[in-house]
Amino acid sequence: MATKVDTILVGSVRPLGERQARSGIAKAPVANAVELTVTGLMGDGHGDPKYHGGLEKAVHHYAYEHYQLWREIVGDRHILEQPGAFGENLSTQGLTEFDVAVGDTFRIGGAVIQVSQGRQPCWKLNLRFETDDMARKVQATGMTGWYYRVLQPGTLEPGDELDLIDRISPQWTIRRLWNAFYVDRLNIEELSQIQDIPHLPENWRSYASRRIETREVEDWTRRLQVH
Repeated sequence: MATKVDTILVGSVRPLGERQARSGIAKAPVANAVELTVTGLMGDGHGDPKYHGGLEKAVHHYAYEHYQLWREIVGDRHILEQPGAFGENLSTQGLTEFDVAVGDTFRIGGAVIQVSQGRQPCWKLNLRFETDDMARKVQATGMTGWYYRVLQPGTLEPGDELDLIDRISPQWTIRRLWNAFYVDRLNIEELSQIQDIPHLPENWRSYASRRIETREVEDWTRRLQVH
């Protein structure tokens, strides 16, 4: 599996929406080579480091082919005219949540990155799209994108290829995880397997464990609605 990275994007922290929330979701393409560290691309910022960025969310990847589907869902918005609408760092075509699995390891330029988790959309997407339920729409469709951890820092540039070099758990695609958490939400067999995936971040495994224990799904309101 080799996929060309059409666009690499970074963004500084700036006020977002009428609420003026601090956010790095507005990202712009880079024209030249950029350094990737273990915490992300140089020049890329996060308004709330508690929930965004960090070792397990160093790089966000979003499939550009989803953009046409979003135009059909929310209308032909200016924000959807080019990559960056969803705060992504990498934009490609030919690779979606159906294809990518947790633990997939890619070489890109001089760096090596590993898929860590799917994106859990938050209320800042509502402000970004000026749509009250945009985060819920992203979660409901499964067109969330995914994150990488950085195994080897290095330099990358637009046009580099993502070359798949290892698959630890090809059965655990981002789409399958999404289905377990947001569709078939109390499938105990699936949750039991998820809690034992060692390369899935601890918070995701904890969600699975708590659902098994309580037979209840956590409340998503605070994450999905502006507050």
